[in-house]
Amino acid sequence: MNKTLYRDPRNGKLGGVCAGVAEYFGMEIWLVRILTVSAFLLGFSSFVVILAYMAAWLILDKMPEERIQQQTIYREHQVKQKPWQAGKPAGQILHNVETELDKMEQELREMEAYVTSSAFKVDREFRNL
Repeated sequence: MNKTLYRDPRNGKLGGVCAGVAEYFGMEIWLVRILTVSAFLLGFSSFVVILAYMAAWLILDKMPEERIQQQTIYREHQVKQKPWQAGKPAGQILHNVETELDKMEQELREMEAYVTSSAFKVDREFRNL
């Protein structure tokens, strides 16, 4: 995937800055939010955090729709290896893959039933006329 920093308002709470940063670095969104709020409340100057967030909100482009679709597909099959990384546990991914394969198998059975049916033969004969 192309590494460009975008705002992700679809997954964001305010402007999507934290969601965009989390996607860029491959982290969980909740972790970036906690770090931002902690920086705001604790040691860092609140004014600097607010100013940086607002600047990022204004400067960063919205994530393109094509990128959002790629991100969604990527997240469905990304294995989480560490707690702070984005992704899903291996068991969840195996379940998702199994569900997708079951759906594809059902569609294949429906196609096979149609192709071997007399309706398909009649439709093919009408197309050949």
